[in-house]
Amino acid sequence: MTNSLYIVRNYRPSDFKDYVKLNIEAEKLGPSGRHSSPQALSENLGRPNYSPEQDLFVVEKDGKIVGFMDVTPELKTKRVILDCLVHPEHRGKGLAKKLLGYALRRAKELQAKVARVNIRQDNTVAKSVLPKLGFRVVRQYLEFRLPLSDLPDTACNIYSCHHLQPGEEDRLTQIQNRCFADAWEYNPNTTEEIVYFVNQSHCSPEDVILIYEGDKLIGYCWTRINSEAEAANGERKGCIHMIGVDPDYRGRGIGKIALLAGLSYLKNKGVRVVELTVDSKNEAAGALYRSTGFKRWSSSLWYEKAID
Repeated sequence: MTNSLYIVRNYRPSDFKDYVKLNIEAEKLGPSGRHSSPQALSENLGRPNYSPEQDLFVVEKDGKIVGFMDVTPELKTKRVILDCLVHPEHRGKGLAKKLLGYALRRAKELQAKVARVNIRQDNTVAKSVLPKLGFRVVRQYLEFRLPLSDLPDTACNIYSCHHLQPGEEDRLTQIQNRCFADAWEYNPNTTEEIVYFVNQSHCSPEDVILIYEGDKLIGYCWTRINSEAEAANGERKGCIHMIGVDPDYRGRGIGKIALLAGLSYLKNKGVRVVELTVDSKNEAAGALYRSTGFKRWSSSLWYEKAID
């Protein structure tokens, strides 16, 4: 068995069934929390500002897809996010390096200046390989977890809380981009992207809780419910995907109000455990989560490579 038997090429729509099969098999052999259902994968390939025929590369062997490299363009910040998966039975054959070559050529076409990769802290193989490919660690993200069994009932007090309604997506886009304008990892969203993401099969506009003062949107909490994790182990998990507070309203406890509103919503949905991820350099957010009872349980690393 030699590398010459492997073919790297652009993804084709006819690859979809094999692409799904690869994701499902890899997730069974090494659970990572990836969404691997056909519908979730189809929605991911159809996201705005992304072309699977140009931005997804696959490795084929004997007519079977055994690996891929996904290139997510974030062109407003001149970068791409890479996601590589090689079937465990085909690892150790230099396929990640081959895929990276294709990904970097695509990144240059997109005029990106930087490529980034996110891996779990315990991924020893990737931690060994990435430096050899020219990547360096630039950030650590902490992962927190909270059981919801003892969460008290909460209210928004003087602020109005309600779920995202049709027609509010533009306001959510504006406040999100305003809240995270200076965040290290943030790529500004468009209203088209917000509409697409909140209407995916594993999401809902109801998952987004908006905080108003009068008629002014001042904060929000975007939650998610991981139905695939529930199906895998019988434990219904939720996620605090994002919390934002208008910069002019920070320091008033609105972040905690938004967080508690999101946790209460997830608890009422039958979620037993909530997880979230936070930049290790965001000390204010880390303190907020710890004050609510979250405990650190894992972490991930962001690697970066300049594109020549």
